[in-house]
Amino acid sequence: MHGPQRPPCEAGQVQSVTADDAGLSQGRKRAILIATVLGSALTFIDGSALGVALPAIQRDLGAGPAAGQWISNAYLLTLGALVLTGGAAGDRFGRKRVFLIGVVLFALASVACGLAPSAELLIAGRAIQGIGAALLTPGALALIGASFPPEERGKAFGTWAGAGALFGMIGPLVGGWLADHADWRAIFWINVPLALATIFVTLRAVPESRDPDAKSLDGLGAGLAIAGLAALIWGLTAAPDRGLENGWVLGALGGGVALLAAFVLAEAKEAHPMMPLGLFRSPVFSGINVLTLLLYFALSGAMFFLPFDLIRVQGWSATEAGSAMLPFAVVMGLFSTSAGWVADRFGARLSLSVGPILAGVGLILLALPGRGAGYVDGPLAGMTVLAIGMTLAVGPLTAAVMGAVDPGRTGVASGVNNAVARVAGLLAVALLGLVLSAIFVATLDVPDGRSVLGAVMAGADTSDAAIDAFHTAFRWVMGLSAACAVIAGIVGGLTAPVRVQSAA
Repeated sequence: MHGPQRPPCEAGQVQSVTADDAGLSQGRKRAILIATVLGSALTFIDGSALGVALPAIQRDLGAGPAAGQWISNAYLLTLGALVLTGGAAGDRFGRKRVFLIGVVLFALASVACGLAPSAELLIAGRAIQGIGAALLTPGALALIGASFPPEERGKAFGTWAGAGALFGMIGPLVGGWLADHADWRAIFWINVPLALATIFVTLRAVPESRDPDAKSLDGLGAGLAIAGLAALIWGLTAAPDRGLENGWVLGALGGGVALLAAFVLAEAKEAHPMMPLGLFRSPVFSGINVLTLLLYFALSGAMFFLPFDLIRVQGWSATEAGSAMLPFAVVMGLFSTSAGWVADRFGARLSLSVGPILAGVGLILLALPGRGAGYVDGPLAGMTVLAIGMTLAVGPLTAAVMGAVDPGRTGVASGVNNAVARVAGLLAVALLGLVLSAIFVATLDVPDGRSVLGAVMAGADTSDAAIDAFHTAFRWVMGLSAACAVIAGIVGGLTAPVRVQSAA
């Protein structure tokens, strides 16, 4: 994900784990919670800090628009495709073990990213980071669920989520400051001491746990998912440079669709699939996942391209661009509980329709400021309204997913919805990047417009015509994102349950 937002249904993944009856002391439980917070901080800070630093990364590494998208999408690809497998691996082989493997892998990949001399090697490191995140993220949630009895999980998860909100708040500021005053590579080096602290606390305090009824891993499904998404995203990302009629592009797009179709067929036949298709027999579950796909597509796309507009069009520093994310993190961090009360009082359907529509309004407001806008007449109103809309939607979304399936399947249902949100971000960067490129080239109408776009995004071309063309393309991207959010609200109004039990 990009910016300070996190995917939904994390509370559901905690609640679905059976707690071990180990009689852990309160001190031991606090240490376990510290380990999960420290481990999760690797992904919280890295994800939220990197977004505002991407313009500097593209400039320093000479990365074009496609490479810039892949710096983000390589991570989202492996994380989105493997996060369900990562959770299942923890249940089968030991949650502590898999969590530690994820932390170590993420840290080693961060070192590789920090040393990367080229965009290609940075992209490879980001892909490995995504694999590590796919192991440690569900592992952290499962460790909380396994270590705390049901009556204590709400408070434990609230502490973990609160820490995530804090990291989401400071991440863009840290990333922006480092890009402006130090070196963007330090974003990756921050992960090393965090990982060492996580490993130390985990080895000393966290007991091993596993699910005795865990099934075998769905290796075929995971392989088809990652191959299909990789081919599809490569085709979409390469299309602006090579053309949609290019044989490689057409082959990649067609191959991606075929592989994803094969994934669906394999899941239908697999005895223990990573994504049980039977879940989608529930109209509520299907509708909520369509809502999630559209809403997180809109949010992720906007958060990816917004820093480029603020830095290249409005002339902000990376630190100032990071500060634009603050209203989002503050509103979601402070008012999530109040949003749950609103859903309980007035119904989940209202929150799941009004919330996404408000998010769409916020995205439109982010598109309106002209060149030279300041903070108050620029992103403040749009980011605040966007945050209010997302805050209204996320809590009841989680509860609706959990309430749409049998109690014994809430864990996998929550995991599927979480994966849908991550894949939505992957698709958003690729598809909206294609739109941005097409609108920019058509607006500027010069030879080799794609190269000019790369120069604008890297800060090498500051001509008025190029900047204006980028801002026009950005407004189209935000408009399409807003449309997706509004459609998500319509889907919520049509499919969401009137009332659901709180997920917390």
